Amino acid sequence: MVKRRLLSLFLVLALSASVFAVTNRASAQDQTFFGKTALDLFPDNAFPTSSPEVIKAERDAAWKALLAANIPDGHALGNGKTITVATLGQGATGGISGTIYFWRPAFEAATGAKLEIAEIPFGQLQTTIPTDFLTGQHTYDVIVSGSWFYGDYVTNGWIQPIDKFIGDKRFPQWDPKDTIDSIHQLYVWGGKQYGTQMDSDAQLLYYRRDILSDPKWQAQYKKDTGEDLPNPPKTWQQLLKVTSYFNGKDYNGNGKPGDGISLHLKVGGQGMFHFMSLSAPFSIIPDPGPNPKKVTKTHNIYWFDPDTFEPLINQPGQVAALEFLQKLAATGQKAQFGWELGEAWQNFFDGNAIATFSWGDVGSLSQNPDKSKIKGKLGAAPIPCSETWYDPDKKQMVTDPAHPNCVGNTVGGTWHPTLSAFSKEPELSYFFMAMIANPKINFFDATTGWQGIDPCCNYDLFPPAGNAKIEDYTAVGFNADDFKIYIPAYADNLSKMPIYETYLRIPGTPAYWTALDTRLSEAMTGQKSAKQALDDTAADWKKITADAGGPDKLLKVYQDSIGYSK
Repeated sequence: MVKRRLLSLFLVLALSASVFAVTNRASAQDQTFFGKTALDLFPDNAFPTSSPEVIKAERDAAWKALLAANIPDGHALGNGKTITVATLGQGATGGISGTIYFWRPAFEAATGAKLEIAEIPFGQLQTTIPTDFLTGQHTYDVIVSGSWFYGDYVTNGWIQPIDKFIGDKRFPQWDPKDTIDSIHQLYVWGGKQYGTQMDSDAQLLYYRRDILSDPKWQAQYKKDTGEDLPNPPKTWQQLLKVTSYFNGKDYNGNGKPGDGISLHLKVGGQGMFHFMSLSAPFSIIPDPGPNPKKVTKTHNIYWFDPDTFEPLINQPGQVAALEFLQKLAATGQKAQFGWELGEAWQNFFDGNAIATFSWGDVGSLSQNPDKSKIKGKLGAAPIPCSETWYDPDKKQMVTDPAHPNCVGNTVGGTWHPTLSAFSKEPELSYFFMAMIANPKINFFDATTGWQGIDPCCNYDLFPPAGNAKIEDYTAVGFNADDFKIYIPAYADNLSKMPIYETYLRIPGTPAYWTALDTRLSEAMTGQKSAKQALDDTAADWKKITADAGGPDKLLKVYQDSIGYSK
């Protein structure tokens, strides 16, 4: 709780009730937030834990963030009104939807409005929301969804730009310039801002820092392999050597064999994102000119040929990557093929795996004593490079361990709110969107882990990438050594990689990804070879394209979305 200061108490007591009612807004000196206490806004069941210590710590941090956010009085906009927010359905304390539930009481207190929450399962997002728009129901005022939906939402006129609201003092304040550019571009289309800051997805490599830095294990690895133990692995090939070596060894000293890798590979469990981030350096090459990030017919291209819209998912680089993923997964449990995201993470948090690669949630969740046994042992590094890759100019695979190919990623949802073009309460709806985007609130969300909100902005990152301090993280109980490694790694992954995998944002994107997810599972479970699975994916993609009206209908949107021009 915010501590009472004698001077603050004296001033509050001296104010008349009428004056206080008029000026009631969030500030560091208030003892209530529009008449509500911390317990009113953040009851025990708002947190996914039964630990009194964890609840108290998170409630105190949330209360401090809310008061520091300086939320304006929104009753003139919202009193007696209702808005509906559609969100990824993972429950009141689950990832993404948990954020909406958690801040709903504060929004309602600040505006006098009601906020209805419509949870939609991941697999139904691609049908439920478009159907609502196409049938003219217009149920939702705000849609919290993945960045890949922009191709549908913007081109169909379903969501509206929010530029006119940004900076307006009637609303909570946030600044799009705070967001790292690789993420910010996912919130805009055609130079217009459509989304407010919330999430920031990119995949990192996570590893057991205590094991890879242990002189005894380093000496044993050298003795057994004749090579130095990579600490951390910088290429996928180095990672495979590490996970192969440690798989089945008792590196925890508890008499039990541990895993090398921990992955989530179940169909519908978002495992295709693993493949995207892994396969990028196997299949994407930079432009050889002065701007390595320039998108041409053969450079910085992953999804489709930018001239013909022919699928590239079954090119030699992607096939080599899938064959590699099969080998990497074999250094972990067979159960991985049935694991969803949380199960793979938990196996790593339990100390049962040397490594995983996934989103930023792993960093903050690893600090949660309810979930993790590896606090103080976490290592993190940018997504690995590859020592081998396909060169479409030479039309051959290239191997060069001394100069590996490095490609950054922003794969995942980067989940955030957008404003329906048909909302009858656009200003009230934006009030909620801006409240979620406020730096104080967004930083708190990124430190809980369970909300699924990842670092995004200069207030999350250390200099020179941002202005955060290690004390910002130790103040919420995080291990300094873990976060001195994790935060710079996340910043490097967002801004310092030489090139980046383009983000697919065309109409029907979820259908393409669902097809990929299904075919990947066939390869990973041994039903098909890597090449056959990806050939089948390419065939699926051609059918999806045909059903959407053919290449001509999608080509221009695809070119615009990846920044390609002849």
